[in-house]
Amino acid sequence: MIFISGFSYAQKINTEEENSLKFQTHFFEALKQKAIKNYGKAIESLELCSEIDPSNVSVFFEFSKNHLELNNYFEAELFIDKALAFEPENRYLLQHKVAVLKAQRNFSKAIEVQKMILQIQPKDTEELVFLYIQNQNFMEVEALISKMEENAMTTLKLKSFKSYLENRKSLQVNAEKQSDIVNEDIDIESLKKLYSKNKEFKIVQEILTKEAAAELFEQVYADSKEALELFPEQPYLYKMNSVALNKLGKYNEAIAVLSIGIDFVIDNSAMEADFYEQLSVNHEKLGNKSEALKYKQRAAALRK
Repeated sequence: MIFISGFSYAQKINTEEENSLKFQTHFFEALKQKAIKNYGKAIESLELCSEIDPSNVSVFFEFSKNHLELNNYFEAELFIDKALAFEPENRYLLQHKVAVLKAQRNFSKAIEVQKMILQIQPKDTEELVFLYIQNQNFMEVEALISKMEENAMTTLKLKSFKSYLENRKSLQVNAEKQSDIVNEDIDIESLKKLYSKNKEFKIVQEILTKEAAAELFEQVYADSKEALELFPEQPYLYKMNSVALNKLGKYNEAIAVLSIGIDFVIDNSAMEADFYEQLSVNHEKLGNKSEALKYKQRAAALRK
């Protein structure tokens, strides 16, 4: 009996070690596939992990991340919720939940999750500011920015958010003034002379539009880059700068510009779709087929 008991115990140990080894092999394979953007293959490896350990938080987390990359929002939210059921105060899981909700443009729910994160990590206030803006909670934004400034938590991005709010308040007045300044009949050179005297965003926007229509992409690049120094919160400038870089064959630089500028796209689905389309075009040029398809699908979802 002792011999049989010892043999059974040894078998159990061997089985556990074998399963542990198999789990690690499949899990690292999933990480490898995700790293090369082969998200479907990563999910297949994670399914093998799940057969061995059906309640592993790391597996749930990776499932969610891969599904999010594939725009499978229902599955992405389902798996992150499974992970949070085991570790409800895990900041990294909560941050990913915010990312999933933002991808679905469910900003109200994302705000509630972000507030939970702030209870764990108070320094993550900037993300709450951005979510308030995206959800058009402008009174809350102003109050939160004031509080952050009082606590010496000002950052470059926070300054950009504040600038956006200030510009938003004067937008209608400025638009009325600028409509008298700019009309479609003015040529590029006349517009540039006007812009040198009156540094209005509407004027440089008209300049870039006309330059792009005339396929003067060297000028589009130079003028948009210069304008970004005056108007760093304007997503249109990032978009035009990336368009010029794309036409000049500088695809990696275009992607970098778009990645920065998209953070300033607020409450504008059409502009956000433009950014994703540009990202898709640049990734296509670089031969990144899966990334190109991902961004193309995101743009299409926003267009709907």
